[in-house]
Amino acid sequence: MSKTDELIKQLGAKYEAIGQDVNVHLEGLLHSTPITYWDYIQTDALLNLQTQRTNQPDELVFIMYHQVNELLFKMILSEVKQIAFNADITTAFFSERLGRISRYFDVLSSSFTVMGEGMEVAQYMKFRNTLTPASGFQSAQYRKIEFASTELINLIDIRFRSTIDRDTPFSNAFDHLYWQAAGKDHATGKKSTLLRLFEERYMDEFIIFMETYNTLNLWTKFKSLPLEDQENVTLKNAMRHYDHTVNVRWVMAHYDAAGKYLNSGKEKAEATGGSDWQKYMHPRYQKRIFFPGLWSEKELENWGIDNLESCVIL
Repeated sequence: MSKTDELIKQLGAKYEAIGQDVNVHLEGLLHSTPITYWDYIQTDALLNLQTQRTNQPDELVFIMYHQVNELLFKMILSEVKQIAFNADITTAFFSERLGRISRYFDVLSSSFTVMGEGMEVAQYMKFRNTLTPASGFQSAQYRKIEFASTELINLIDIRFRSTIDRDTPFSNAFDHLYWQAAGKDHATGKKSTLLRLFEERYMDEFIIFMETYNTLNLWTKFKSLPLEDQENVTLKNAMRHYDHTVNVRWVMAHYDAAGKYLNSGKEKAEATGGSDWQKYMHPRYQKRIFFPGLWSEKELENWGIDNLESCVIL
C-alpha cells in the first residue's frame, strides 16, 4: 500500500468515527486556498488592537508591552491546565511543563527593560493620567495563574489567614485575597473603583475557577504524587524555580520599573488604580509563596529579601 493510500485509509477511519463522509472533506480540499502566515497568525487583526488614548508616542510601547504579557499569560495557563487535568501525571511531564512555564516567566522578568528603559518619563507621566482607574492589577489571567498554582490559603492576605480554612465559602475567601488590600480600605470596608469594576467583571468567573482548581492546583497536584516522586530533585528544583521566579523575580522587576516612573517627580505618585503600590507589590510584605513546603524556615523568613538566585536543591 502506497503512503497516499495509507493516509486516505486513516482519514476514512477518522471521519467515519464522527459520522462523516471522508469524500466530502476530500472534495472540500479542491476548493480551499493555501494558508498564509498573515491569515494563520491573524496579523492584521493583531496589529489593529492598539488604541491609544493620547498623542504621546510612547503610550504605544506601554499598550503593546502589556498585550505581550497577556499573550504569555495565556500560554502559561495552557501549560498549567495540562498538568492539572493529567490523571496519570509523571514527574518527567510535571517537570517539563514547569520548565516551560518558568521560561515564559523568565521572559516576562527580563523583558521589563522594554518598558522600563523604553519610555520617556515625561511622556509616561502625561498619558498615565488618562488610564485611571485602570491598572495591571486588573489582569484576570494573572489572577487565574495564581489560583491555579497554589492552595487558596497561600493567596489570603497574611493578616487574615488564621480566619480562613477549607470550610470557608469561596466568596468569603475571595474577599480576603492578598490583592484586596490594594483596592480596599480595611478599616471601613469600602472598595475602590479599581476593585469594584474588577469584581463586577470577573468575580463570578473567578469563583468558578477557584472551585475548579481547588484540588487541581500545582501545589495540591504535587502533594498528591507518591512520596518518592515528591522527592525527585529535578521536579523540586523546577517547583522552587517557578515559585521564586513568579513571586520574587518577576514581581521585583515590575516593582523596579514602576519605581522608576512613579518616584520620578518631586512627590511620589500613586499607581493609576490608586493603590499603595509599594506595599502591595513588594514580596516581603505579603509573602506570596506558592509552594511553602519546599522552602526552609530561613528562606521563608527572608522571602523577597534574599535573592535565592539559584533556587536549587543539591
